[in-house]
Amino acid sequence: MLSIVSTPIGNLGDISTRAKETLTKCDAIVCEDTRVTGKLIELLGLPKKELISFHSYSDKKKVEKIIDRLENGDHLVLVSDAGTPGISDPGYLVVSQARSRGLDIEAIPGPSAFLTALSVSGLPINKFTYLGFLPLKKGRKALIESFGNMDHTVVFYESPHRIEKTISEIASALSNQPDRKIVICRELTKMYEEVVSSSIGNILDDMKEMKKKGEFCIVLGA
Repeated sequence: MLSIVSTPIGNLGDISTRAKETLTKCDAIVCEDTRVTGKLIELLGLPKKELISFHSYSDKKKVEKIIDRLENGDHLVLVSDAGTPGISDPGYLVVSQARSRGLDIEAIPGPSAFLTALSVSGLPINKFTYLGFLPLKKGRKALIESFGNMDHTVVFYESPHRIEKTISEIASALSNQPDRKIVICRELTKMYEEVVSSSIGNILDDMKEMKKKGEFCIVLGA
């Protein structure tokens, strides 16, 4: 059995009872960073488990070893560093292989940063496009320019050291739409959570006081 377990994006109180039960009864946990997951297990007061590292640099052999254990009857849990596994992390590779082998898979749903950002944005979310992280070079300019023609909400992540550059690029590309709504969320569910709701014409000024640390999620209105 492969259990896909969502973990808190910041506030430990968001862990579900079912998630804790699954993390307790499993044989091992497949995770991005064993230090992060080990600390989470400790903070939740759960029994220590074998932690299997699986990240973006892991090769196909690592996937096969995980699948072999599942085929041999082990109950493994897949987690990401925070939030729902498979969203902007390599966990989907394990799920894809498990699915292709006909193995049992269950999902224990929970937090996701981009869904949390959408829910507090105040923007229409009956239809939206999720983009993960924007490309660093190839296709970046064309993608940002395409936002001008999108008739629905767009949501994506950005790192703290690129947030100002990205917002400046968006403000420039959409300068002919100054009243268009944009929301920047930082460190959602955490102690220093910040949400700045503004317009394309005012966002650069409105975000000046925002700390440039932590995890950012940008929601751009239609």
